[in-house]
Amino acid sequence: MRLLHTADWHLGRTLEGRSRLDEQAQFLDELYEIVVTEKIDAILIAGDVFDTFNPPAAAEQLFYDSLSRLADKGKRPVVVIAGNHDHPDRLSAAVPLAREQGITILGYPTEEVQHIFIPQAGEELRLAALAYPSESRLNELLAQNHDETVLRDEYDQRIRQVFANMARHFAADTVNVAMSHLYVAGGSTTESERPIEVGGAYTVRATSLPSAAQYVALGHLHRPQDVKKALAPARYSGSPLAFSFSETGYAKSVTVVDVKPGSQAQVHEIHLSSGKPLVRWKAEEGLAAVYHWIEEGRDKNAWIDLEVHVEHALSLAEIHRLRKLHPGLIHIRPVFPEQEHKSSSQREANLPIDELFKRFYQHQTGGPPEEGLVRLFLELVNEQREEEEA
Repeated sequence: MRLLHTADWHLGRTLEGRSRLDEQAQFLDELYEIVVTEKIDAILIAGDVFDTFNPPAAAEQLFYDSLSRLADKGKRPVVVIAGNHDHPDRLSAAVPLAREQGITILGYPTEEVQHIFIPQAGEELRLAALAYPSESRLNELLAQNHDETVLRDEYDQRIRQVFANMARHFAADTVNVAMSHLYVAGGSTTESERPIEVGGAYTVRATSLPSAAQYVALGHLHRPQDVKKALAPARYSGSPLAFSFSETGYAKSVTVVDVKPGSQAQVHEIHLSSGKPLVRWKAEEGLAAVYHWIEEGRDKNAWIDLEVHVEHALSLAEIHRLRKLHPGLIHIRPVFPEQEHKSSSQREANLPIDELFKRFYQHQTGGPPEEGLVRLFLELVNEQREEEEA
């Protein structure tokens, strides 16, 4: 059978207030064309279909319309799991209607293996699908103390156990695949993944992924990449669009997996062309260089992060003129002669939130915080974000 693996759509996400729903719709049109052209038998969506717990209505409509089209009235099974950005209950609300179209939606982690008959291949897919397994969604307290190392080991052991329990239901005459939304140690991250959700205590070793699976489809990291040291072929499909300027130059793709019962999976990428690229301009020669680039049509259909070296502050009129000449300008950051070298405060602005907390604590108390205190701080920040998005 031929499977398509995708993840991290983040429907409804904006770029500094600019809507990207049109770009996301273009991606979903392109995805449908790939599914038809490549004769895909089933689709695996490994979490974070939405960007917030309470997505805009237009994003929800786009999601469900696209699922319906991809499933083609049940001819092509689709499986969706919740990621850390998705509200498990909200995502699961459509389960009764989705099931009628051959769409499986899993909001909360479960050890139940999905037995899915693939009509076009005439074979059965056994899918160990594990929705985002945080402590709260697992409804378990994994460690009694706040030591991050202890929790990380307990978490890794628990996820390993879940996968092992599910793998017992794999069979020699079925296609056996695992799917989850989690962070595997060693993965390459970008700024568009929130630091409090990447790494830290909720980290899984690559060797904890199920070795009995013929393929492991992962979501969470936005850069397409294979998982090194995994005992079975495992991969992050990455996000379909670049969501921050840290992803400038990254090729975006979906992953196609050809696999038969008892055989090794054949995996390859199909690169995407939809969506505007995110580009950084550095105009060391001043505004004249920027106007020249705009006149020659450079990066006309792109979102731009502009750093322009100037002698004096830009006037409001100059900023308005630049944005009018190139509507894709997102950031316009003037650099003055005395700012040629970044100050330490500017460098610190790009640090992860946990490192900023450690520096603040060190400054206030004269000593570093315990790991348990750092973890507690991150949990409070994460809880506050989820409350705001719910």
